[in-house]
Amino acid sequence: MENEETPNLEDQAATLLETVRGLLDQGVSVFESLLRPITAYQLLGALALFLIAHFAARLLQPKLTDWMRAREGWPKWRLRALIVIRKRMRMIVFVILIWITVAILREITWPSRSYLLAIIANLALAWLIVAFATRLIGNTALRAIVRYGAWAWVTLRILGLTAETEVLLDGLALELGDMRISIWMVLQAVFILGLFFFIARFLAQTATSQIRSNAEISPSMQVLAVKFLQLILYGVAFFVGLRAVGLDLTGLAVFSGAIGVGLGFGLQKVVSNLVSGVIILLDKSIKPGDVISLGETFGWINTLGARYTSVVTRNGKEYLIPNEDLITGQVVNWSHSNDYVRLDIHFGTAYDNSPHDVRRIAIEAAKSVDRVLEFRPPVCHIVGFGDSSVDYILRFWIEDPTGGLTNIRGNVYLALWDAFTENDIAIPFPQREVRVLKE
Repeated sequence: MENEETPNLEDQAATLLETVRGLLDQGVSVFESLLRPITAYQLLGALALFLIAHFAARLLQPKLTDWMRAREGWPKWRLRALIVIRKRMRMIVFVILIWITVAILREITWPSRSYLLAIIANLALAWLIVAFATRLIGNTALRAIVRYGAWAWVTLRILGLTAETEVLLDGLALELGDMRISIWMVLQAVFILGLFFFIARFLAQTATSQIRSNAEISPSMQVLAVKFLQLILYGVAFFVGLRAVGLDLTGLAVFSGAIGVGLGFGLQKVVSNLVSGVIILLDKSIKPGDVISLGETFGWINTLGARYTSVVTRNGKEYLIPNEDLITGQVVNWSHSNDYVRLDIHFGTAYDNSPHDVRRIAIEAAKSVDRVLEFRPPVCHIVGFGDSSVDYILRFWIEDPTGGLTNIRGNVYLALWDAFTENDIAIPFPQREVRVLKE
């Protein structure tokens, strides 16, 4: 067994060494060619064109900015495209100038005198196309991976070094049992997975906009459909990307099964929250926009996540409540089946005031508040005779609990104060008599 593995390693090392020598020989030949006068002239010409493009871009960018500011009615996608063009103005001008130069030289002189300029022109054009194409990728990290990977690939492709580079990177490998992982495979995996994730992200965003614009689907089912669709698309992109690279997924399945048992005990809460989130979405007990109370937290549902639910309170605080707490705890949903909410406020008046007048005035005062519903009129009842006042309860309905409960109560109390003051109805308060005894 050892005799079989040793020649194999020696062969790989010899092949790798031969590839490195070939790349060094090509580098030496390229360096020697750069020392020739005709090649140096082309390099100086490309440098001069780049400097001209630099100064031309500095002159054109302010004019383009002023012209963009005058286009106020244009769609946003056009303005974004112009912003990208403005940022790449120097490269755009350079590509135009160098291709014009190459075309003129090919007409008036031999092709060898524009050979290096043609290579530089092809590289500049390819880099510019990659820069524009990768702007479609929204994720910054993913965009950088795809962009630099594409730049490296087109550079090697134009220079004719793809075969040698592939052999060199494939020779730097790590063997784990029957699995062989090389740097070339890792780079391929990063680029291909980035491309597949970009496609999955684009499809997910398109489908999400279609689902959320469908009024026939309830908000909770929209969230569930979007989460399920994202899981499917990203999962397919991951496994198809690995298969496209050539990675054997059998070992990955065994490895994931082995670590799954160990992670299961440590991720019980996470799994519980995930399952609770799915249950909440399926039974529609809460949905985005509902007003809920959980313990001392009162607010409306902002988003339903896979692990937690975002609840925004009236003071602007955003609480991230684990989904398990919404399943196991006592939750008050103020707008579960409908948006109508009844509120109660308590007050007392003096015994000198007629209870009939107090009830009528209190109901009229509550009706004068904007958010109090008229088709469900307020009612007022006597609930007891206190030590210093006749006690009442005033009940009224609202249909917008997201607008707040404390503020509507305050407005009704203020209306009662104004109405009682206008009609000479007294609100008593306990009076105490203090006697000082002398010994």
